[in-house]
Amino acid sequence: MRCKWWLTLSWVLLGLCFFSACAQQQTPVKSETQQWWQDAVFYEIYPRSFADSNNDGVGDLNGIASKLDYLKDLGVDAIWITPCFPSPQVDFGYDVSDYENIDPMYGTLADFDHLAAEAGKRNIHIILDFVVNHTSDQHPWFLDSKSSRTSQHRDWYIWRDGKGPGQPPNNWTSTFGGSAWKFDPTTNQYYYHYFYAAQPDLNWRNPAVQDAMFDVTRWWYKRGVSGFRLDAVDTLFEDPNLTDNPVIPGQKNAYGDPVEKNVYNTKLPEVHDVLRGLRQVADQYHAVLIGETWTHDIAELNRYYGQGNNELQLPMDFLFTTVNKLSPAEFRKQIAAVNSAAGWPTFVISNHDIVRSYDRYGDGVHNDEIAKLMAGLYLTLRGTPILYYGEEIGMKTTPPTRKDEVQDPIGRTGWPKEKGRDGERTPMQWDDSVNAGFSKAKPWLPVPPTYKTHNVADELKDPNSVLSFYKTVLKLRHTNPALSDGNYVPLNENDDDVLSYLRIYNDQAVLVALNTSGAQQQVKFDFSKNGFSSATPLATTGKSSAQGQVVTLDPFGVFIGQLAK
Repeated sequence: MRCKWWLTLSWVLLGLCFFSACAQQQTPVKSETQQWWQDAVFYEIYPRSFADSNNDGVGDLNGIASKLDYLKDLGVDAIWITPCFPSPQVDFGYDVSDYENIDPMYGTLADFDHLAAEAGKRNIHIILDFVVNHTSDQHPWFLDSKSSRTSQHRDWYIWRDGKGPGQPPNNWTSTFGGSAWKFDPTTNQYYYHYFYAAQPDLNWRNPAVQDAMFDVTRWWYKRGVSGFRLDAVDTLFEDPNLTDNPVIPGQKNAYGDPVEKNVYNTKLPEVHDVLRGLRQVADQYHAVLIGETWTHDIAELNRYYGQGNNELQLPMDFLFTTVNKLSPAEFRKQIAAVNSAAGWPTFVISNHDIVRSYDRYGDGVHNDEIAKLMAGLYLTLRGTPILYYGEEIGMKTTPPTRKDEVQDPIGRTGWPKEKGRDGERTPMQWDDSVNAGFSKAKPWLPVPPTYKTHNVADELKDPNSVLSFYKTVLKLRHTNPALSDGNYVPLNENDDDVLSYLRIYNDQAVLVALNTSGAQQQVKFDFSKNGFSSATPLATTGKSSAQGQVVTLDPFGVFIGQLAK
């Protein structure tokens, strides 16, 4: 019996070692059911700032259409367009007054159809930004809702009596400052707005609201849209009892309001019922749903994938953007976490609400090298990357310097502590001509002076530019199976300066080595335990190179190489 016990234990230990090895170096086989969005590169476009075709100072859909060849050449497979629906533009399109049309400043439905057709010719998918939490106060639904307490759409929004004369129903504050309740004298009740007062929240507890919003997605799917980025999904539901949020004593936000814990008006469980419903509709059209999902950890992120991956295919991992320093240890931690998630990873390092990565990671001296370093990181990881326009040329954040220059409502309300998000939304820098080639008219936001040194036209001519490196890495991502579909295997995990890993697919492997320090680094690897030997360069920066299993990296250097068996 004892011998048999030891024999059994030996087999168990051997099995555990085998499965442990598989966890580190699993050899994936590309699934026949792999979806198009898993291998795609997404590119976020802020339409006001991308390209102006009619020279009125504001970007438009025809401007986007005119740049599709550039995007295809860059290596983009899908474009996410932030809201282009009719809107009073209180929050630049995130206050929608008609979900089934195009704002005249961006063009017409015919212009959208033209864009969709031209994108289709280039195998570029179109993703629209769907504002699910609220509408504009000028939307016909809300205009009817506020007209009387018995109107057809009254219960499409959240109306309540105040606690007393001049007192809102509870202590909830708007993310844009002040109370989240606005009194409307027409019916002598308050309506709820998590965001700006001109953005009243929809009542998602009303089945009619759900039906109407699901129908909006069907309408656009039939028009050729391949999916939606869902805005502010955490805020869809509120506690029906309107329980006060707990307040953190002694703390004030940029607007002078008490700092609250949003316990009763964000992340309620009913959110996931709606996401499952939206997913059921999306699946009928082979569409993808991307989520604006701010989470504290991966366990929370997992909830947005849903049981059996029946909610969002691509919930954005904003935890990655919180690593605002070049730290291999922190990046390893985040990469390992998202690789353990319940669904396909999604990587972003910038967007229209976040200070650009060029500034967050740059040291003011080696910013271009660091921009390439970050490209070498998030474009070679296992998962779907989402680029923000201008990231590929090293655009920087240029915030306003005076309050009268501010366009963003957050900045207008919170100045000077809160300057708003204008700085990361400046016009795309196409060339070194007037207004960076964006428009012949005065742009809606000033063009940063860096357009003289960082623009598409000049960087296309420079083989050492940020843009050229992006193009090189994106081409590799599309043509090298290890980079598109391979497993992630961390290397040299105690190195405080160099972040390195393998991407392994069947019998192919690619090494990625990233020097996060300002000093040259020489790193010795042992590829033999993974079944490989020396590395042949595929993409490098500076004079970074490999000799056998030793890689030499320039300061902030990148080495991406194919490993030999």
